[in-house]
Amino acid sequence: MLRRFLISALATLALSSVSHAASPLPVVASFSILGDMVQRIGGDRVAVTTLVGPDGDAHVYEPTPDDVRNLTAAKLLVVNGLGFEGWMDRLVGSAGYKGAVTVASTGVAPRTLTEDGVVGDDPHAWQSLANGMLYVHNIEAGLIAADPEGKATYEANAESYEAELAALEGDVKTAVAAIPPERRKIITSHDAFGYFGAAYGLQFIAPEGVSTETEATAADVARIITQIKAEAIPAVFMENIADPRLVQQIAAETNATIGGTLYSDALSKADGPAATYVAMFRNNIAKLTAALAPKS
Repeated sequence: MLRRFLISALATLALSSVSHAASPLPVVASFSILGDMVQRIGGDRVAVTTLVGPDGDAHVYEPTPDDVRNLTAAKLLVVNGLGFEGWMDRLVGSAGYKGAVTVASTGVAPRTLTEDGVVGDDPHAWQSLANGMLYVHNIEAGLIAADPEGKATYEANAESYEAELAALEGDVKTAVAAIPPERRKIITSHDAFGYFGAAYGLQFIAPEGVSTETEATAADVARIITQIKAEAIPAVFMENIADPRLVQQIAAETNATIGGTLYSDALSKADGPAATYVAMFRNNIAKLTAALAPKS
């Protein structure tokens, strides 16, 4: 009788262990770039829900009832910080969420921008791969705190990911070094590439401000058109989250080349050219170098 009881108890314990292992950690990420990072570090141990999906604009996002339900069920919330998700406090309040929060940009030295006379932090810190590696470290720490049993998995995945990002940063620096200094000026839709420019030696000029909520004035557009002509700026770029018409207008009035679409605040869909953070950087640097290369 005792033997049968012990066998039954061990079987129950084993089933409980399997059930626990089969239940991934529910994590909510605020937007697609963070969602990809969390998935890469968490692997099979996490179930990631991304609030602002591919090609979505987090600047103007309005949370939905589904977002409230997903956040209510989450064990970890991963956000960018630096004022990027202006709607997040409302969502957290609506969901009554009191779980763990990881701010991916912790430790970043923020750039500042002046918009409508107000100085604030530039939230687009992921546009520097060195900052991206800080994001990886912070997400790794958040996952370990929420799921200590997965520590070895998270550490191994984060180490591999950081090595890939470090190698990619070397590729980006090599590519930019081949662009003549006088051709390293680019027009984009909104001011999302300041960290990229500072890290890799390019100058990005935008008619809109740090947020896509800010509309360019006629004076802004006229100033940029004058600058393009005066400085022979070679290319203008559209962004996947922005209305392309303004950039198209600027290109038409200056004869600057439209260099294609850059991915700034969101990844592409799975079948697109920027479905991951790594693919986004590779797409962007390929488009930039193609458009800015010396013309024979």
